[in-house]
Amino acid sequence: MYKVMENIFGWAYTLLKSWHVNETFASYLSLLFDLLLLYFLAYAIYFGFRFVLVRLMIVVARRTKTRFDDLLVSNKTAKYIAYLIPLLFVYKSVPIIFRNFDYWEPIFGKLVKMYIVLLVLWIIRSIFNALRDYLKLIPRYSDKPIDSYIQVIMIVLWTFGITAIFLSLFNLSFKTLLGTFGAISAIVILIFRDTILGFVASIQVSVNDMVRIGDWITMDKFGADGDVIEINLATVKVRNFDKTTTTIPTYSLISDSFRNWRGMLSSDGRRIKRHILIKASSIRFLHPGELADLQKIELIAQYIDQRQTDINKFNTSRQVDKSLLINGRNMTNFGLFRKYVTQYLQHYPGLNKEMILLCRQLQPTPHGIPLEIYTFSSDKRFENYEYIMADIFDHIFASVRYFGLAIYEMHSDAEENAPITSNFSNRTES
Repeated sequence: MYKVMENIFGWAYTLLKSWHVNETFASYLSLLFDLLLLYFLAYAIYFGFRFVLVRLMIVVARRTKTRFDDLLVSNKTAKYIAYLIPLLFVYKSVPIIFRNFDYWEPIFGKLVKMYIVLLVLWIIRSIFNALRDYLKLIPRYSDKPIDSYIQVIMIVLWTFGITAIFLSLFNLSFKTLLGTFGAISAIVILIFRDTILGFVASIQVSVNDMVRIGDWITMDKFGADGDVIEINLATVKVRNFDKTTTTIPTYSLISDSFRNWRGMLSSDGRRIKRHILIKASSIRFLHPGELADLQKIELIAQYIDQRQTDINKFNTSRQVDKSLLINGRNMTNFGLFRKYVTQYLQHYPGLNKEMILLCRQLQPTPHGIPLEIYTFSSDKRFENYEYIMADIFDHIFASVRYFGLAIYEMHSDAEENAPITSNFSNRTES
């Protein structure tokens, strides 16, 4: 093979010498001719191999069921490999072409070797990109931070590749290079601080399963509230619900606090936790006449009847003086309203009855007594969830006055001191 290449690139110099051309001029002219010939031969080899490899890969991709080979075609892996063959031919030809130029031959040889190393890295990168795209098509890998893993591998390969280039360009030994890196390690750490932090964070995020692609996360510090669309070595991209994109440093996921809604989305329901403020001055005991009116409310009619029977039995057995309502046992409008809301929630079709469902009273505040609804909607989709929650509270707001209660609002003094009566008392419908 070496003899063949000598015959290809040596005949120009031999021809010029046979014409009695000056040796120096013949050397430079034959070098120029050999470089042009090398260029055309390399291009012809590239064109031929590219045509064969691309066609072959397309045929294989069409005949196989897997998508991986299709992704190799789309990531131009065959094109990069086709560059490698002529480069190897050039690398072998350089010593022959520059045999009369001892100074230039090492320079051109090192440049070609450097380009070969870079091209091998590009080929590996295109294969990994195809692998990344293929794994994202598989459901069990679609939510994994594959980009981070590939970037870590590529950083290691680029480190080895650049090290090999430096060793070749400056004729250094590996021990010398390690010593040099050790001396400037502080500067290297400072320059690659974000990369190192991102690398460590990516490992922790992956090992601890803190975030997956597709998770809904909220991070107030960066204004992020949406779905994770990409996790790589340096950043995490979040598509917010207003269709904007927020980029979060990966290491912030382990150094700062954020909320991941994955547990809610994978559960059987989405939590509804909201309260209304009831004015304390509107809470009172109920008169028998009011109870008779409230018994017309179907959801609590049976409860009122049973509860009142128990209360009357208790008061009678102890001969309680009922001239004052505070004596003995009584029902309050607030307690009855809580029971009504609980019954309403239990009959509401959009809630998951297998999960917690309650209406509870919280610690009193200067603005009133909070009545909190704590339950879970069956539908976890954002639009439907908001509709269910609004529908429930629409009904609660409209129901308050039927029990003679009032919701706290900022009123004028005249409105604040106005008496509160139930809708049954004045027989008006809201």
